[in-house]
Amino acid sequence: MKKFTVLLVVMCVLIPKLWAGDGCHQRLSPEEFRAKQKAFIIERAGLTPDEAAKFFPIYFELQDRKKMLNDESWEMVNRGKDNQTSEAQYEDIINRVVDNRISIDRLDKAYLDKYKKVLSNKKIYLVQRAEMRFHRELLKEVRRKSKGSGVKR
Repeated sequence: MKKFTVLLVVMCVLIPKLWAGDGCHQRLSPEEFRAKQKAFIIERAGLTPDEAAKFFPIYFELQDRKKMLNDESWEMVNRGKDNQTSEAQYEDIINRVVDNRISIDRLDKAYLDKYKKVLSNKKIYLVQRAEMRFHRELLKEVRRKSKGSGVKR
């Protein structure tokens, strides 16, 4: 579950940096990203139209809540870049970032219970596996594009 959470956190951070699939420097809109993600998960997890209709509003609600916490964490991390940051401020930053990670884990657990109301455990497993594969494929695509454009990472 921790690997899954870490992967989700990483992807929430990378989402704004993803480029569209046509090779130009056009970013994926959040709607395009979600549409691709939804189609991928439906196909890989074998969700029926009825299951998808019930599941994705809950799924995207969770993603929105986690994104808010991740955005707050990045805002805190960026505050630490200031050379005038005190030890007490660094302590506050790291505590708030860790608290946000814990909150994300709690959200994952709470939403798992919501998922169980609309999907079987097997389907939830397949959704989680599909989600991880989707993110992995996106990372591979980003790496491929960055190598092809001469951008060093």
